[in-house]
Amino acid sequence: MDVLTDNFETYGEGFLGTVELTVYSSALALVLGFVMAAFRVAPVGSFRVFGAVWVTILRNTPLTLLFFAVMLGLPRFGLVLPFELFAVLALGCYTSAFICEVLRSGINTVPRGQGEASRSLGMTFSQTLNAIVLPQAFRSVIPPIGSTLIALAKNSAIAGAFSVNELLGTYKTLSELGYNIVWTFVWIAAGYLIITLTISVIFNVMEKRWGVAR
Repeated sequence: MDVLTDNFETYGEGFLGTVELTVYSSALALVLGFVMAAFRVAPVGSFRVFGAVWVTILRNTPLTLLFFAVMLGLPRFGLVLPFELFAVLALGCYTSAFICEVLRSGINTVPRGQGEASRSLGMTFSQTLNAIVLPQAFRSVIPPIGSTLIALAKNSAIAGAFSVNELLGTYKTLSELGYNIVWTFVWIAAGYLIITLTISVIFNVMEKRWGVAR
């Protein structure tokens, strides 16, 4: 317990850093994921191509490589931001590709006749998507979205290698102070467990309230 009690402030800062990364990156991933899912099923060919390219590139790019591209590449084009924002951008964009495919699978579960009925009533594609298709699609894919965001929380550990304050990065400070590395990682793992279990509980509640009964 000495590792935790003697360094509670260090652990707390790292824990809050990981929570912030997870919350902001999740918000970005959900927004981009919804947009890209809409692009993937849009009647405009250029939108579908853009969505497909987005998903293909990001899903097949290692997250560490994407971090390098964002952290080191964007400043060369004049975009200079705090490392925390770069980390949110990398994590959010990467995860959005997976959110997009999860939502697209949910969209495919919505009966096609509902879309045809809405068009016969004079509704536009965006109206049909926002009012009829996406609400039903989201309800059917709540569990996999939760699993994707849990993976995002764990992937945030990569940010520590890029001078971002997060939970895993606390081991460097504690190792330099001479603390037992095993117990250092035990408490780091406990912190991640708290975060992932919280996400799991939130999405379990959402599934019980809004999920589609199987």
